[in-house]
Parts: sequence; C-alpha cells; structure tokens
Amino acid sequence: MTALLIIIAAIVLLFIGYVFYGSWLAKQWGIDPSKNTPAKAMPDGVDYVEAKPAVLMGHHFSSIAGAGPINGPIQAAVFGWVPVFLWCVIGGIFFGGLQDFGSLFASIRHDGKSVGEIIKDSMGKTAKKLFIIFALLVLILVIASFVNVVASTFFSTADDIAKAGMSFGFVKNPTGNQTTAMISVLFIVLAVVYGILTNKCGLKTLPATIIGIVGIVGIVILGLNFGIVMNRTAWIIFVAVYIAVASLIPVWIMLQPRDYLSSFLLYAMMLIAIVGIVWSAFTGNARGVQFNLPAFTGWKQSIGTMFPALFITVACGACSGFHSLIASGTTSKQLDNEKNAKAIGYGSMLIESGLGIISLIAIGVVSSQFLVNNDGVWSFKGSPATAFGSGIAFLFGNDGTVVNSTIKALLTLAVSVFALTSLDSATRLSRFMFSELFLKDGEATWKDAKGIRKVLANPLFGTALMVIIGSTLGFLKLSAIWGLFGAANQLLAGIALLAVAAWLGEVGKNNKMFYIPMVFMLAATLTSLVLTVIGKIKAMVAGAEKAFFWGNWFQMLFAAAMAVLAVILVIEGIKTFAKQAKAKKAN
Repeated sequence: MTALLIIIAAIVLLFIGYVFYGSWLAKQWGIDPSKNTPAKAMPDGVDYVEAKPAVLMGHHFSSIAGAGPINGPIQAAVFGWVPVFLWCVIGGIFFGGLQDFGSLFASIRHDGKSVGEIIKDSMGKTAKKLFIIFALLVLILVIASFVNVVASTFFSTADDIAKAGMSFGFVKNPTGNQTTAMISVLFIVLAVVYGILTNKCGLKTLPATIIGIVGIVGIVILGLNFGIVMNRTAWIIFVAVYIAVASLIPVWIMLQPRDYLSSFLLYAMMLIAIVGIVWSAFTGNARGVQFNLPAFTGWKQSIGTMFPALFITVACGACSGFHSLIASGTTSKQLDNEKNAKAIGYGSMLIESGLGIISLIAIGVVSSQFLVNNDGVWSFKGSPATAFGSGIAFLFGNDGTVVNSTIKALLTLAVSVFALTSLDSATRLSRFMFSELFLKDGEATWKDAKGIRKVLANPLFGTALMVIIGSTLGFLKLSAIWGLFGAANQLLAGIALLAVAAWLGEVGKNNKMFYIPMVFMLAATLTSLVLTVIGKIKAMVAGAEKAFFWGNWFQMLFAAAMAVLAVILVIEGIKTFAKQAKAKKAN
C-alpha cells in the first residue's frame, strides 16, 4: 500500500503545481497566443518546422526524458524513498519546471536561438561564448552517457555470441538485449515511414498515429522472436553513425516522427507501472510483493553526503540543464503557438518527475536484489534499467512467467528508445551550438563565415567532432561518466536559470522566482565538481587510481574546467544583476 500512497501523493502534488504555479508563471512572463512563433515566422523545412502540439509534446518529452529519470532516482534510493520523493516533487515544480518553461519562452522570443543568444542580450558576447563552450562540454557527456546506455542494452555477450555461432547477424529465440536491439533498429525504420506518410503523402495525424501504434506492436512481436547479434564495440560504432546522420537530416524525417512515436512507449510504460502499483496494492502481498525501501537511511551513503549527492544523482527526475538545451535548441523551433509553451515546457517536466517517482517505486519493490546495506552504508549494484524493468514487471507476476518476461523486455526497450531520442536531439544541439561558436554578428549560417571559421562552423565538421569525442568516451564504464554528467548537467541548469533570470530582468519582467533555485543549483553542483577534483587528486597521489589511466585524468580535468567556466559565468551574472538593480533604482 505504501507504493500506492506514494504515487497518488505525487500525482496530486504535481497536478496542483501545474495548474497553479505553471499558470502563474505564464501570466508573469506574458505568454501571448497572438504572437508569431519562430516556426511560423521563419520556416526552413529543416530545423524550423511547425509541429502539431501532440507531436511536439512527444518530441520534447521523449528527448528530455532519456534514461535520466530512471537511472537517477534508482541510484539515489540509497538515501531512502522520502528524500528522493521530496526532491522529485519539489524540484520538478519549483526548479526543473521553472527552468524548462523559462528557457522555452526566452528562446521563442529570441527567434528560436539557444540559451547562448539569450545570455548575449543581457550579459554580453564573452559570456555567450563561455556558455556555448560549457554547453558543448555537457553535450559531450550526454552523448557519452547515452551511447554507453544504448550499447549496454543492445550488445550480445561473448557467451551469447558463442551460443549463436556468429559475431554478427540475426538469431531466433533472442536474449533480452538482442530483442531490444532488433526492435530499436526497426523503430528507426518505422519513424522514417511515419515521417514520409505525414509530411509527403498528406496523411492526417490520427490515422497515421493508428498506423504507427500498430507498427510498434508489429515490431515488438517480431523482436520477441528474432534478434540482432553484435558485440558492444560494434554497437557503439553503429549508434555513432546513426546519431550523426539523424542530426543532419530534416527534423520531419526522423526527429519529429521518432520522438512522437516513442512518446507512446513512454506513456504506455508509465500506465503499465501505475496499473501494476494499484494491482499489487490489493493483491501483491499474497505473493510477496512489498515496498521494502526504508524511508530514510542516513545523511552519508556510498555515493556521498546527501548534499550535494542527492541533488546531483536524481538529475532529470527533478531538474536537468539538458532540458534547457532541448527547449531552446529544437522545441522552440517547432512550437506552433505560445499558448502551448506551458503544457510542453512545464508540463513535460512534471510528467518526468512522475516517471522519477515510478522509478523510485520500482527499486523499492526489488530493493533486496539491487541495494546492499553494509553496516548502515547503502550502495546500489547492477543496472538501473534492469532494476526498473524487474521492479515494474514483478508487480504483475513472479520472475519467469510470460507476463513478467514480456513486460521486462518492453520496459528495457523503452529505456533504450528514450536514450536514443536524447542522443538524436543532443547531437543536433551540438551541431547548432558548435556553429554558433564560430559565427560573428550578421552571419546567419556557416556559409556566411570566412576562412577557417567557415570550416569550423560547417555542420559536418561540428557533428563529426562531437560524435567522435562523445562516442569514444562511451567506451568508459557508465559509473565513470554518470556522476560527472550529473554534476555538469545540474550546473548547466543553474546557469540556464541565471541566463533566463538575467534576460527577464533586462526586459522588465518578474524574475524573482529564479533566485533561490539558481543559487541552490549552483551551490550544489560547484560543490560536487570541487569534491570530484579533490577526490581524484587524493586517489592518484595515494596510488588508489591508475595514475596514467586516461579516464581518471579526463574526469579530473573535465570537472576542473567546468567549475572554472561556471564561476566566470556566475561572476558575469552577478555583475548583470547589479547593473539591472542600479538602473531600476535610478528610474
């Protein structure tokens, strides 16, 4: 019954937050349905493409969700369910939702440009360049993290390859990973077909959606019977090539249809989870289904002290800087009307917080399998995606049953599909921002640039460089990337909050609601990065880490670079706020 009460409380609180706080924000900022959005004012058929609200909601939600709201809350569960629950709900309403909605609104009013352009308006050109460099570093970590997650859910082990008698090909009676790989590849094909039907053949959204859902059912059935055999290295290369191509082609071919269709998997996954929670609340105890996660385990656990570790680890379930890049990078270029900004920008974040709560419940159901308690110090073992699938599937039946196995396979598939959608969007964003870094005022595209800048701003160059770096880092263990990604991602959230607050102050709108979330996120994330640098240095000096292992040096130097960039941006932000306050007082 504990799980049922948790999900009911979360839904009620998040709904209240959406209705009252979300509406208040829209009123304060002046959302205006009569204004032309960038998609209507400057369509180009590639990036600026007007999308129906349901389609754009699917793109935005699938892109921001990724594997974050599953990985984060499950790993943070070592602190107990109460801290994770409170941060997902409070963080989602007052931190994450504020950042996502604010970034989307500010970008709409800047011709669909990135947060870098928003910063330039209020903090200057230097701050813009520093932010873009910072954001590109975060996007490298996003690519590395999700390439790792996808490859880990696709690859065949050495034993599986030996059993199949091949290192590459198709196999009957596939393993879970082989099934997930097959369905995910077919999903890409299905998305392209959907895009052609709706954009070139004139098929309406409703019949196309029905065809798409039937197609999803078909490829799932096919994937449960036939799988793809390939090792982890081959899958990393495959994913790298795929995201490079997907980021360069028009959004209507892949990004819009893929994310729209994948959103149905996400909605279905959440619905299945809620049904399972309700079902187990009234029948589960008879077969041993119980929510066994303690309410609170202590201030210090295996991943660190609650501040800053909890707020860094939960990440996308409460607040994520990556969302601001999606909102201002792809979503703002497709929005058809400002009135839909609240539902897409603010509402999507709250739904993601709900997914974070569902992930918390999943680990609570199977905590004995994945959480280890050594004298009061709790640690997580295994894969968060596996824990999520196992927990939700167990609500419907014991391991080994047909229902349990099918649901587990579908949920694992959903996690990999969401990771791929985040990869699509992250790579496209890196293309935009890499080009922005080398363009001067008055230069609209890379074609307007001169000399070496024309080469550097070329979409092919930026895409290739970001994909190569990110995918190479994807060979590291996820544990070597995720903590750094979490800190960098949350630090980006603090800077995005600062950027939007500075712009709102510049145009004379209320920005006071940003102050507390901004200061808190900056404090937590800078603390985490400093602790990472100190910890790595101490470990290397003591010989606990292999001094010349490039992964350790990467983490230490990356954390230091991001901390320095962030401090410079914060100083510029403080100067901007002081200047605005002085001007306001003078007036």
